[in-house]
Amino acid sequence: MVDRVPQAGLNPHDADALAGAYHADPFAVLGLHWVDGAPYVRAWLPNAAGASVVARDRAHTLGELSLVHPAGLYAGPLAEAVPYRLVVDWHGVSQEIEDTYSFAPQLSHEALVRLADGDPYAVLECLGARPLTCDGVPGVRFAVWAPNAKRVSVVGDFNAWDGRRHPMRLRHEAGVWELFIPRVAPGARYKYEILGARGVVLPLKADPCALQTECPPGTASIVAPVEAIDHYAWRDQEWLQTRAERQNARAAMSVYEVHAASWLPTQGADAPAPDWGALSERLIPYAQGMGFTHIELLPVAEHPFGGSWGYQPLAQFAPTARLGAPVDFAAFVDRAHEAGLGVILDWVPAHFPNDAHGLIDFDGTPLYEHADPREGYHPDWNTMIYNLGRREVSAFLIASGLAWLMRYHVDGLRVDAVASMLYRDYSRAQGEWVPNIYGGRENLESIAFLKRLNHETQYVPQRPGVITIAEESTAWPGVTARPEDGGLGFQFKWNMGWMHDTLHYMQEDPVYRRYHHHLMTFAMVYAWSERFVLPLSHDEVVHGKGSLLGKMPGDRWQKFANLRAYFGFMWAHPGKKLLFMGGEFGQMAEFDHDGTPHWNLLDDPLHRGVQTLVRDLNRFYASEPALYTLDSEPGGFEWLVSDDSENSVLAWRRVDGSGREIVVICNFTPVPRHGYRIGMPQPGQWEEALNTDAEAYGGSNMGNGGLVTTEGVVSHGKPQSAALVLPPLGTLILRLRR
Repeated sequence: MVDRVPQAGLNPHDADALAGAYHADPFAVLGLHWVDGAPYVRAWLPNAAGASVVARDRAHTLGELSLVHPAGLYAGPLAEAVPYRLVVDWHGVSQEIEDTYSFAPQLSHEALVRLADGDPYAVLECLGARPLTCDGVPGVRFAVWAPNAKRVSVVGDFNAWDGRRHPMRLRHEAGVWELFIPRVAPGARYKYEILGARGVVLPLKADPCALQTECPPGTASIVAPVEAIDHYAWRDQEWLQTRAERQNARAAMSVYEVHAASWLPTQGADAPAPDWGALSERLIPYAQGMGFTHIELLPVAEHPFGGSWGYQPLAQFAPTARLGAPVDFAAFVDRAHEAGLGVILDWVPAHFPNDAHGLIDFDGTPLYEHADPREGYHPDWNTMIYNLGRREVSAFLIASGLAWLMRYHVDGLRVDAVASMLYRDYSRAQGEWVPNIYGGRENLESIAFLKRLNHETQYVPQRPGVITIAEESTAWPGVTARPEDGGLGFQFKWNMGWMHDTLHYMQEDPVYRRYHHHLMTFAMVYAWSERFVLPLSHDEVVHGKGSLLGKMPGDRWQKFANLRAYFGFMWAHPGKKLLFMGGEFGQMAEFDHDGTPHWNLLDDPLHRGVQTLVRDLNRFYASEPALYTLDSEPGGFEWLVSDDSENSVLAWRRVDGSGREIVVICNFTPVPRHGYRIGMPQPGQWEEALNTDAEAYGGSNMGNGGLVTTEGVVSHGKPQSAALVLPPLGTLILRLRR
């Protein structure tokens, strides 16, 4: 028997709205209310067979509830108004639980004001799913920004994914919907069911601020064990105390870029599963043994399509479940720090994919993206562009960046696709873009966002030495200048011009390199305009571009010799270093995210020789301040030979400002040069510290017997010089003996 709704003191329209899952304010109806001066409880329990109310502390019955609406609304008077529980009969299975709608609002007015003002720290504190105890009851507080939604419900394993069961409370001050659901525990899967602004129920949405997700192709968010993550027992105090000394313009930085999901060898029955634990055991010792100072991970934020390599993320706060739980990622970073390795993350604030469970049209309106496709759609990547002019969106992304730095002790963010953010006409034809308020092409909102990001990351509480790196491919001025000086505030910028020019040169047959000599010297024209990283990244070995080794001309021996000479040139050139996995041993095929680096090639002496060279270059680089201390200062570099295009020879000097001297000579032809005279900056004996043509690297072992002595012969404007043997397709590094 169904009682008449008015007996519950309830407007029939409210009951129908609950039944139809379009009621905008469930707390106005559900929970404890006073009807005609008496306490009354209303509970929304679709599919239940019956319900009663017991006191929470003494567990005595306070009243029986009657079904007052056939869709599942129960109501009834209580003997007294005290904290209570519901006892629900699920057709023979009894469940006793606190009433979600008996709890007060969870977010303070002050927190909501901060959210509305675009405070990223308020995003970190308030949004997402947070296990906590309320009024002595354990549960989870859910909170999501969806200001234009007509109704938002939490759905998940705990309510049979029924959007009628847990509609949320709208906090109008910030457009945030919140709900505390008792007895939900970490590990529970959930999403949001949203009745959009247009009155249509949207596809279930994952939590934009989820700290954990299920493994793709699953798309649910997971209530993360925040306590375990936020109170992880870190052992990297020594690293954090010295981090600022290890990653700055005057430090040696050699970065090993890795696609974490595909790095591990998979051959053999005992091959480990690709997860953070196995990577800790294998990748960290490998990178350390190779002499790299940092590991840079392609984006690890959860992403629906593995083929995007992480560059189309949808869970900006959650490490990908493909490799384990969030605490496993924390342990990986901790282990890297213990091994003396920094960890840099590729991070993507430029765009997001249009998967229905994600951010697109989140509350039935273009909330995270621009409404106008000329601003909000990226034609190159079929993705949506964040509306960074909206303070809540800007705060969301900055909170993500801060979360990786603070929660996981990550040492830096390499910000992807900065060029696409800076220009409104990026990759767009005339008429396909919207000018800024002054009629220009500069994206003023993105510029402000990047400046704010870099300001915030420089002041991460108790996290000194954090760096940000821009992947920026244009001549935008001041990328690494301070915001107060008109710059964007990054610590480093990828030198894409150096990469394109030098790879173009190396792909030329040595016979024709004389006509392209300027490509190897042009970077020094602008070398001091920014603080640069020299990148040989994943982008250069995908999409049909082939591998680094594959780009080299000549027969097999010459290909390897070219690559070795190029690596010597790169490591001795001003700028920090970055090399993508597989390049360090001359992989022959381009990057395949479904495979692994071709580790079996190390059985070949030539491939093993390249790997040995990269290891020795890293170790020599880190031990020789002249190669890094004045990377960003003109006083640290001097050309000795820059104009010998006929012989394709280059030579230069590096110093550290305190008397250390290095001379570098490159011969980019397969012709040995005997008696090649070079003016030397200092008289005396110079050690042949490294020769890329050494037999140990697979070379012909041509050189200068390990030692060069200058003569009083004027050359290249120097009063002393040396006559050298230049090995074919080789780079020599000489160090002044003291």
